[in-house]
Amino acid sequence: MSTLSVLIVDDEPLARARLTRQLQALGDCELLGEAGDAEAALAQVDELDPDLVLLDIEMPGRSGLELARELSARPNPPALIFCTAHDEFALPAFATSAVGYLLKPVSAAQLGEAIARARNLSKPQLKAVAGGQEKPAGRSQIKAVSRRGVQLIPVSAVRCFVADSKYVVAHHDGGETILDESLKELESEFGERFVRVHRNALVAVQHIAGLQKQGSNYCVLLDGVAERPQVSRRLLAGIKSLIEEMA
Repeated sequence: MSTLSVLIVDDEPLARARLTRQLQALGDCELLGEAGDAEAALAQVDELDPDLVLLDIEMPGRSGLELARELSARPNPPALIFCTAHDEFALPAFATSAVGYLLKPVSAAQLGEAIARARNLSKPQLKAVAGGQEKPAGRSQIKAVSRRGVQLIPVSAVRCFVADSKYVVAHHDGGETILDESLKELESEFGERFVRVHRNALVAVQHIAGLQKQGSNYCVLLDGVAERPQVSRRLLAGIKSLIEEMA
């Protein structure tokens, strides 16, 4: 696993020290530096070129949101994780390139999960896949809100969306997450990347690994997850054709 270079931006020394200890415990992150305000942070971003910035919101001078907007407008911006005591800024925060929004006191587990998501959008990975390809339709991340806080899931990490009762569950390489969106809405937005295999399931075309027969039915094999969505009889012929084209 590659090392993720990190810059901490917070006007509180104790908060910076806490994040530093947690980063050191993770073991696969390199702390490049610290800054106590937006101007110092910009200077360090220019000099150190971090993969990830851990960012407070309320600071002397320019706020963390203002800094995030400026960084997000740059080519190949660093990933951003907000670490703040205020929950009311979540929506404007996610309008930037933020991949996480953690409430203080940030726990080591929360930070580890957020950094794992940030790896999917870090600059080295973005540069590795860059090649002049057109940007896929729809969002690059899906927001989910639960008692654990706000989570951003990269769409590229999702293997399938499965409707379960009144919820839709996203099965991704980090686990399962309940979404407050309908399958119809997701299909409308991500129809170029996901294909419907059943009235209650959409699967990511790029992660289809094959078909498996279960009794008189078929299910889709997906790489990286145990979930095996069933294929409806009406859609089976089209799914078989799609897999043959991919072979």
